[in-house]
Amino acid sequence: MSVATRGTVLSLYHQILKEANKFASYNYREYAKRRSRDAFRENKSVTDPTKIQELLISGQRELATIKRQALINSLYHSKKLVVE
Repeated sequence: MSVATRGTVLSLYHQILKEANKFASYNYREYAKRRSRDAFRENKSVTDPTKIQELLISGQRELATIKRQALINSLYHSKKLVVE
């Protein structure tokens, strides 16, 4: 396995935030962004290459989940909230 570079991790982070912004619902969108930011901040000090690789794989699975859920969320429209 190759060691994840800083660019790879940042690319994944930006992809996750970009996909999270595609949620039609404000609550889902903000929750996905907040959870993603918190997870990346929590693991920013990890230096073990195997742990980094595991986290990267986990992040890619989360990205796929966010993509799928954003698509499903866009199929079911709801009324806008006051904050939107």
